[in-house]
Amino acid sequence: MFGLTSGGPYNYNGTFKWLRSSDQRVRESIDYAICLNSVGSWKNELWLHVSKPPENVYIKQIFDGISDVAKELGVTVGVRHKKINISNPRVAWEHEQFSRHRVTAVTLSELSSPPEFLEHAGGLYDSRDNVKDTVVIKTIKLITESLARYIYDHEGRKIEIFADGSSLAVNPSYVKLWLDLLSRTPRVAPFLTKSDPIITGLKKELSDHTAEVSVQHESMDGMFTFYDVTQAKLSIYQVASVTFDLVILLAVATYLSVLFIFLVITTRGLDDLISIFRRPPSRKTKAA
Repeated sequence: MFGLTSGGPYNYNGTFKWLRSSDQRVRESIDYAICLNSVGSWKNELWLHVSKPPENVYIKQIFDGISDVAKELGVTVGVRHKKINISNPRVAWEHEQFSRHRVTAVTLSELSSPPEFLEHAGGLYDSRDNVKDTVVIKTIKLITESLARYIYDHEGRKIEIFADGSSLAVNPSYVKLWLDLLSRTPRVAPFLTKSDPIITGLKKELSDHTAEVSVQHESMDGMFTFYDVTQAKLSIYQVASVTFDLVILLAVATYLSVLFIFLVITTRGLDDLISIFRRPPSRKTKAA
């Protein structure tokens, strides 16, 4: 089962709504869930964030499966354990939404600690250059290889299912095209509809590789206020510095001074000009 959920910056609202509306039998049929967070620009280290203790049998099995493939790819994977605060409605990681519904889940991320609220949620400086194709491809291979070995019971064996050069190898051109499309397409969760082109494209892509695809549209909870402008033009003007203003002020003052002196000399004479700046004689008071 593959799930593409929106609302990640808003307390993983899409995942929360799907878990709440899904049938209990569906949730019970999930062996474990792997959530992805910030996996497009890491170097050689990833972190597996869990809510259950790392000594847990299921968590250890997931970690060992991912670690075995990571070693073959020259990647280091560490594990971080963080308990869930039930009294706090906000979750630190997406897998905590699954854990609250008693589904074993983990989050794979390049971040070693949970981000603050709305941190790493995107901004004006996001660009395609911040995501590296080779890193995304390596992440895909890490996830798919570990999942395939778990599904086909090949864990612990050095059997490369998605080997480079084979028919199942990751296609770099395919990944690049999707990254280019996603980087130039606004994906603000409250403004995405069922008929949005990006939703239609993702549904079609999943339909080509899975047996059944369904789209679930939910409204966002009322914890935020959203405005309906998703595209706007930002104009930035470069103004003169303070130094420029001081130079202009000095030039104007010099010009006025020269003009004043010229007018006084031409109309009254040089002596009158000098008398303006001459100190008047002091008056001494005679004693009675």
